[in-house]
Amino acid sequence: MNMDLALVLLLLAAAIVMFVINRPRMDAVALLMIVLLPFTGVLTINEAMAGFADPVVILIAALFVIGEGLVRTGVARRLGDWLNATAGGSETRLLVLLMLSVAGLGAFMSGTAVVAIFIPVVLRICQNTGIAPSRLMMPLSMAALLSGTLTLVATAPNLVINAELTRQGIEGFSFFAFTPFGVVFLALGILYLLLARGLLPSGAATPAGRAAPNMRQWVAEYGLTGRAHRARVRVGSPLAGLRLEEIGRRVEGVELLAIEVPGRFATEVIRPTPRTVLAPGQVLLLDVVAPGLDIARLAAEEGLDLLPLDDGGYFTDRSQEIGMVEALVPPESALVGQTVLQARVRGEMGLTVLGLRRGQRVLAEDFLRTRLKPGDTLLLTGFWSDIRKLDQHLSDLVVLRLPAEEREVLPAASRAPQALAVLALTVGLMISGLVSNAHAALIGCLLMGLLRCVDFNSAYASISWKSLVLIVGMLPFSLALQRTGGVELAADAVTAMAGGAAAWIILGLLFVITAMLGLFISNTATAVLMAPVGIAVAQELGVSPYPFAMTIAIAASAAFMTPVSSPTNTLVVGPGNYSFGDFVKIGVPFTLIVMAATLVLVPWLLPL
Repeated sequence: MNMDLALVLLLLAAAIVMFVINRPRMDAVALLMIVLLPFTGVLTINEAMAGFADPVVILIAALFVIGEGLVRTGVARRLGDWLNATAGGSETRLLVLLMLSVAGLGAFMSGTAVVAIFIPVVLRICQNTGIAPSRLMMPLSMAALLSGTLTLVATAPNLVINAELTRQGIEGFSFFAFTPFGVVFLALGILYLLLARGLLPSGAATPAGRAAPNMRQWVAEYGLTGRAHRARVRVGSPLAGLRLEEIGRRVEGVELLAIEVPGRFATEVIRPTPRTVLAPGQVLLLDVVAPGLDIARLAAEEGLDLLPLDDGGYFTDRSQEIGMVEALVPPESALVGQTVLQARVRGEMGLTVLGLRRGQRVLAEDFLRTRLKPGDTLLLTGFWSDIRKLDQHLSDLVVLRLPAEEREVLPAASRAPQALAVLALTVGLMISGLVSNAHAALIGCLLMGLLRCVDFNSAYASISWKSLVLIVGMLPFSLALQRTGGVELAADAVTAMAGGAAAWIILGLLFVITAMLGLFISNTATAVLMAPVGIAVAQELGVSPYPFAMTIAIAASAAFMTPVSSPTNTLVVGPGNYSFGDFVKIGVPFTLIVMAATLVLVPWLLPL
C-alpha cells in the first residue's frame, strides 16, 4: 500500500467515524473532507470541489424543484390523500402501498428523482395520520433502491454493466431481464420492513394541527348550517347578463361570496365585484342572512338551480380559495357602535361577516343589526388573499384565530394539470434517453417556473442544501480511490481468489466487494470498476458472464447500509431524523438477505 492510498483511507475512516458519532453534522463533515483531500496531494482543490458541477447533484437539485411544483399545485397532496385513504389509517397497508408506488415509478426513472418527489407526499401523510416520518422515510428510500433491480433503465449501474458487456462483444441484457429478480427483492423488502419496523426509530409524531380550530368547527359553533347554498344560473335566467350591482337591488337578504366558473381543466373560483356580469352555467356560492327567507322560492323566481353542498355545510370543500377568520374588535375601532350592516366590512375589506360572538355567547338572532362593542369577535369569510390583508386594518380589526385550513392552502392549486404534464414530459425524456437525466430534470424545472407552478423563492427554498453538500463532499473519494489504486487492489484480490473456488462462492465474493465499495463511492463508479472484473472472472472460469454481471448490478443497488451509500438514503436523513446507526441497524441485515436471495436466484435464472 502506497502512502497516498494510506492517507486517503485514513481520511475516509475519519469521515466514517464522524458519521457514526454524528459529530459534527454530516454536511459539515463533507465540507471538511473537501478541504482536507487536496492536502494529500492526490486531488487538486478543483477536483475536490468538482462535485458542485456533477450532473447527479444538478439532477437532485432540479428534482427538488419539480417536487415542489407537485406540492404547490396539490398533485403530491392528492397522491398522499389517495395513499392515506386507501390505507384506511393502517400503517401496515400504508407501508406496503408506499413501497409499491415508489418502486413502480422508480422502475422507469431515477430512484433519486422518485425519492425527491415522494418526500413531501410522505410528510403530508404523516401530518394527517400522526405517524412519525421516521417510520416511512426509510421504507421510501429502500423501495427506491429496490426499483433499480426492476428494469434495465431503472438505475445507472445497470446501464454501465450492460454497456461493458456489449463493449466486450457480448449481447447485453434485455429491458426486463432484471424484472424477475426485482419483483422478488421488492417482496422481500416489504416483508422485511413489516417484520423489522420495530427497529425503526419511533421519533416524534408529526403534529396534526389540532391546536387551531377548523372551519367545520366554526360552522357548528356559529350555527351556520343551513345558511349556505349553491345555485347554478340557468339559461334564460333573469339574472343572466346583469351586473352584480344591479342584482343587489332586486335580491336582498342574500350575500354572494364567490362564483364558480367552469374552466378548461378545472372549475375556477372568482371573486365577485359590483361590475361582475353573471352568465348561464356559473355557480353562485350564497349565504342567506335574512331570517325566514325561502331560498327555494327565490331560486325558482330568479332562474337558479339549487345544488347539493359538501358535507361540511359551508363551502369547506372550497377551502383552497375561500377561508374564514375570527377577528377581534379593539376599543379604538371605528366599528364600535355600528351595526354589522353599517360597518360595511364587505366594501372596505372584501370580507363577509358570518357571525358575532360576545364573550362565550354566539349571537345568532339578527346579529346583523347588533351594535358592535369592544371585545366582540366577528367570524369573517372571504378569499384568503383578502383575509391576509386584514393586517392593514389593525386599528379596526385584530386577527384572533386562523383555521387549520390556512396552513393547507396551495399557492398554485389551479396548475395541477400543468405540473402533471411537466412531470410526464420529464419522465418521458428520462426513459427515452434523448437527453441526459440531468438535462431532462433541468427542462422540467424551467417548465415548472414558466407555467407558474413554482416561483424563484419557492424553488430556492425547496432545495435541501444539506443533502447536496453531503453528496458533493463524498464524491471526491471515488476519484481519490481510483487514482491511488485502492479499488484495483480489491479487484486483483478477487481475480487471485478465483482459482479453484466454486462459482457461487465467487458470486458471493463479488457481491460483498461491490456492496462494500458502495459504502464509500457512488454505485455508478462501483459498477464501472467491478463490471470488467466480474466478466474477466467468468471468462477465466469458462462460464457465462451473465450471472456475474447480474450479481454486480444487484449488489450496486443494495446500498442500504449507510446514509451515504446512495443519494436516496442521503435525501431521507433530514426528513426522517435518522442517525448513521439507524441505517446500519436496518440495512445490514437486509443486505445479507438480498445477497442470499441473489446467490439462489442468479444461478437458477441465469445458469452458469
